[in-house]
Amino acid sequence: MSEALQELGATIALRQPDAVLSHAVAFGELTLTVTPAHLLALMEYLRDDASCRFSTLIDITAVDHPERPARFDVVYHLLSMYRNQRIRVKVAVRDEEMVPSLTSLHPGANWYERETFDMFGIIFSGHPDLRRILTDYGFRGHPLRKDFPTTGYVELRYDEVQKRTVYEPVKLVQEYRQFDFMSPWEGAEYILPGDQKAEAK
Repeated sequence: MSEALQELGATIALRQPDAVLSHAVAFGELTLTVTPAHLLALMEYLRDDASCRFSTLIDITAVDHPERPARFDVVYHLLSMYRNQRIRVKVAVRDEEMVPSLTSLHPGANWYERETFDMFGIIFSGHPDLRRILTDYGFRGHPLRKDFPTTGYVELRYDEVQKRTVYEPVKLVQEYRQFDFMSPWEGAEYILPGDQKAEAK
């Protein structure tokens, strides 16, 4: 299986030299690293070429690497039911760089791209309706970025006076608690049956 994927990766790299930067096989899957400018052409090739036929888009997500100039890896997972193979396509993009939308090739990419936009702030050019899908419309920030605070920026509560939900800046009202990290057995004041035998030795 690994040899077949290596051969497939080499074939794709040979036929799409402008798009493919590198290819590797790991954990039984072929990973292609590609350029954003040639993403659409490559994905169309992967879908339509007889040696590939990766016609099923499984998922689109991203990985945040804040230490890199090209901060995000947009990751696509494809399945070829005809060849019983999976492939991963990775595109490295900068913070404000746009990625071409795949909705013209794979209509199912619509909500995946909306989720990636909502969670990471990556913009997909040519998307028919790029708006938040998991958070509120007025939500500030993108929760899966590594620089997003774990508490968030605002909290939601129901106001009895106004009879509606209101957003307020986060207030951490819980006082800092001290933990002694003692196990239950260390703090026990009773002797378990059989312990007296160990002390007698």
